[in-house]
Amino acid sequence: MFQRSKLHCLSEITDFLFITSFTGADSPTALRAKGITCVINVTPQHHKQNMSGFEIMSVPVNDVPEANLQKYFEVVADKIRNVKHQGGKTVVHCQAGRSRSVTLALAYLMRYENMNLYDAYRLVKLRREFVRPNMGFWIQLCNYEKKLNGKNSVQMIPSPIGTIPDVYANETKNMLPV
Repeated sequence: MFQRSKLHCLSEITDFLFITSFTGADSPTALRAKGITCVINVTPQHHKQNMSGFEIMSVPVNDVPEANLQKYFEVVADKIRNVKHQGGKTVVHCQAGRSRSVTLALAYLMRYENMNLYDAYRLVKLRREFVRPNMGFWIQLCNYEKKLNGKNSVQMIPSPIGTIPDVYANETKNMLPV
């Protein structure tokens, strides 16, 4: 398992894109220290801190498999790209920085950094080891990759605990069915 304090760290995915938790994004001082100029909040909650001086984008989606996060893939990817071109940096956060924010970062990497889903996932997992988009978001990411590239680098496969992306196969092979 992972240390809870790691949830709140600012994980640098690229030199202009970070992922963190709600708590990690609730410190304007820490965000400024990293040069972050844009905060994308992928939760239904609002920040308690005064976030003046930051561009704020709200994506009010819950972390449930049936939530339609794909409808935000391109608008969020465009925002990250625009902030980058203006010389800024973006942090994307959800409650824990494991599912919703990761899903949107993966969509950005596929759309604008010419990465397939498998390579994007490996990069993000290398920089933030405990990432785990929910299964509904994985399906949406696979659909988006197919739309962008005409093929999939990640497949949804059966496992003892249900349908999973093949990148989780080794982690789940000895688990009991739910």
